Amino acid sequence: MPALDVSELNTVVSVLGAFTVLYGLVAVKLKSVWYLGEALPAVFIGMLLGPLAAKFLDAKRWGSAAEDQEDAITLGVMRVMIGIQLVIAGYQLPAKYGKLHYKELIVCLVPIMAMMWLATSVCILGTIPKISLLAAMVIGACVTSTDPILSQAVAKGPFADKYVPRPLREIISAEAGANDGFASPFLMLAVNLLRLTENRREPLLEETTNLVERGRGVGPDTRDVGIALGNWVIETLIYIVLLATVYGAVVGYCAKIGVRFSLSRKWIDTESYLLFPTALGLFIVGTCGAIGTSDLLACFVAGCALNWDGQFLAETERRHDEVNSCIDVLLNFGGFMYLGSTLPWEQFHQPDTTGITYPRLFGLGFLVLLFRRIPSLLITYKMMPSVVKNWKEAIFMGYFGPIGVGAVYYLQHTRLLFPKEEIASSRERELLDAICPVVYFLVLFSIVVHGLSIPLLSAIYKFCNVRPITEDAVELRRRSIYVPTPPNAFTGDRDTFIAYNRFFRPLANIATLPTVRSRYHTDNSSVSIETEEEKKHSQLVDIHRVDSALRALEGPNHI
Repeated sequence: MPALDVSELNTVVSVLGAFTVLYGLVAVKLKSVWYLGEALPAVFIGMLLGPLAAKFLDAKRWGSAAEDQEDAITLGVMRVMIGIQLVIAGYQLPAKYGKLHYKELIVCLVPIMAMMWLATSVCILGTIPKISLLAAMVIGACVTSTDPILSQAVAKGPFADKYVPRPLREIISAEAGANDGFASPFLMLAVNLLRLTENRREPLLEETTNLVERGRGVGPDTRDVGIALGNWVIETLIYIVLLATVYGAVVGYCAKIGVRFSLSRKWIDTESYLLFPTALGLFIVGTCGAIGTSDLLACFVAGCALNWDGQFLAETERRHDEVNSCIDVLLNFGGFMYLGSTLPWEQFHQPDTTGITYPRLFGLGFLVLLFRRIPSLLITYKMMPSVVKNWKEAIFMGYFGPIGVGAVYYLQHTRLLFPKEEIASSRERELLDAICPVVYFLVLFSIVVHGLSIPLLSAIYKFCNVRPITEDAVELRRRSIYVPTPPNAFTGDRDTFIAYNRFFRPLANIATLPTVRSRYHTDNSSVSIETEEEKKHSQLVDIHRVDSALRALEGPNHI
């Protein structure tokens, strides 16, 4: 006889499928008209369906429902979600971007991140009671890096297509991809110094297995500053950062050679080619987790190496890649919905124990928003003149440095670096009690504030008649009459769109559009080959149509 089976698996996949379907029906309105993206609606649905309200989604009940399994599930979800998207973000950058803009990346990863870390730590120390300076520095390191997923929405979303110059978009994307891995040195330095100052009792034999569960980057307890710093240099800078960089570069380069070899012999089909970044991300996340080095940094470096000569991205463009963007969307839906369902609401207001209250958390959120990133960009933007042209772009880049799933990843990683409650020192217990509500609230605050900032900024731009960017025109093939007009584009003819300021393909001359394959041209080669007549025909654009479209666009200037 049929029976109702409301299992956790059936509930989770039903909720994810229903949300994806409903969001998809109005996706153009949400993304291109209201500029909301995926993160904010997904987190909101997770909050509604999580343990706080409907109780449909509760990671504590999944699988065997073991004690403390939620932390392990959260860490695993964040690793896979971030790792795959970092590979995609890496290969979507221009060829040899790291080599051509190494000075700008060094500025972003060293002085800017250091100032962000210190500023955030001071804000935490000033608003959160009962924690030491070193504990504040540990928490500050968790939220120092800009979130690679939310930043990609800022760098590549519809609003950016209209108003954000390409060099600024590229550095935002590259910085967000790289600095998630480079947050490890700041975190591990604070952790090593905190462990140095603690006089913890010697653990019992049965407790030693719980002392450090994920201890790469943290050496044994010591009372010697030199030994602590030596542990940090060897285990963090060399083993975690340097090894991850080298490993990601080697894996990405070998993948590039393998793909080129298979393409030359036509052994790889379109499905396998377009899924290659996802498979590469899964492989790196697994192997780096096994050896204990930084999977996030390795994934981003591997993505950059995969497209080092620009050919991988060029081939995905020729094959009209929509696969990786779909994977991005599905990971965002699932990851942010899960994040919304795991928010520790009961820890956000504990005046009698931790001293954390909602007024303190809101005050911290606004302080972090103002002082975590904007001052450091205003101080250093003149060191990056090729990507940040003026103080307005510096403020934009400083403001849109969101805190997201990367912070949750470092939160869960940090909790595994410290001993359990029964053998932790008093300062370590204070840190472990405060880190979860502080980090989760800053993540929620950033998702809401930055998620609503783009619609608000768009309304301000329209009110002030700010004109969209009309540079680097590209002719895009229209694959269906039902495809909506892309952001910052207009209809060329029956089969094409004319788009400006695309993230992936700069052009120097508005009238020099890229060649488009003839609809009647057949060729087994993966490389587009056209006759001279076809090239001339495909490059002809009605300049009057372009001019009329330019006049129709609003406003005087961009950022």
